[in-house]
Amino acid sequence: MRLAAILLALLSGGLLAGCGSADESRTGSGDPGSSARTAQMPEPEVIIAASSPGFDATRVYEEASPGVVTIRSVFDSGAAEGSGFVLDDKGEIITNAHVVTDESTGDREAAKQVYIEFPDRNVVPAEVVGFDPFVDVALLRIEPDGFELHPLELGDDRDLRVGQPVAAIGSPFGEQQSLSVGVVSAADRSVKSLTQFEISGAIQTDASINPGNSGGPLLDAGARVIGINQQIETNSGANDGVGFAVPVSAIKHSVAQLREDGEVEYAYIGVSGQPLYPQLARKLGLDTTFGSLVADVVPDGPAEKAGIEGGSEKLRFQAAQYRTGGDVILRVEGKDIVRPDDLAEAIASHRPGEMVTLTILRDGKRQQVDLTLGKRPDSTGSG
Repeated sequence: MRLAAILLALLSGGLLAGCGSADESRTGSGDPGSSARTAQMPEPEVIIAASSPGFDATRVYEEASPGVVTIRSVFDSGAAEGSGFVLDDKGEIITNAHVVTDESTGDREAAKQVYIEFPDRNVVPAEVVGFDPFVDVALLRIEPDGFELHPLELGDDRDLRVGQPVAAIGSPFGEQQSLSVGVVSAADRSVKSLTQFEISGAIQTDASINPGNSGGPLLDAGARVIGINQQIETNSGANDGVGFAVPVSAIKHSVAQLREDGEVEYAYIGVSGQPLYPQLARKLGLDTTFGSLVADVVPDGPAEKAGIEGGSEKLRFQAAQYRTGGDVILRVEGKDIVRPDDLAEAIASHRPGEMVTLTILRDGKRQQVDLTLGKRPDSTGSG
């Protein structure tokens, strides 16, 4: 378990794999129950082999590549190129938001012009229907008449296994229709978005992902999209074997809202939390081995209005700094908060305005608190 504080508003380091705008070329670090109850972390299912006899990279490429496109965006500040894929025969195309948006003026805006190049060399203009900066997803649309489109099937990231073979297709460094293969190196990672909130549930892979791959699909053995390639963790500026993709579950959630009005809303609680683990719990004398220590509460946010209390004391323990003395959030709607991303994911599964019940630990006693969720802000700052 990570020892560093996991702020719901914290960004991880990384390099966005596309070239949406000049400011996005950034390098990273290389990124109520029984009082004695212990929530168990699920054991990952690991595939020992680096590849599977059922994984045919050539077949995956042949099935998926006709639906992978190159995207060219024109901004006041210049131009950029990335990748994307055809979602349906109505002309919808998915890519990363950072491929078709720019924030050089201070506010993130869609590109002035966007063009889609298909594998058959046809180039057509596209409309930016909307974009979601929280998970770095954009929905584009072209006029499909006269074109033979090859939609890609969306898969399921809920049952990903470490070691599962995957393939990435895109246009790294402008080299269109490039294939790279690898495995799922890890799941449930948290990576940088275009806001102060992280993308949870991201897929880590060693399939080669480089600038220009952004927005292209990460595919399983059945040529189904399980994510879109979004960024790399690097010291050199190029692929170092650690790439990340936005999970397809996040894409589905985002696209469903973008189709409606071009915008996406996420629920918001207004706290920064630090994951609790057994040794830290014993150090603090807490009657639990899991939960999220509430470090800070955003002024006038949903949590503060519900009476949630943040920490006021500092503790250095096992090479990490903690803010203690506040509430510990144990559950959201009965779901245990165990992993670092569990709180963020539990809140994100609801809509703004909904009421949720939190189980908290305060002064050694468990109690339930009802909280009305707010709308997640997209500007930088606390929260």
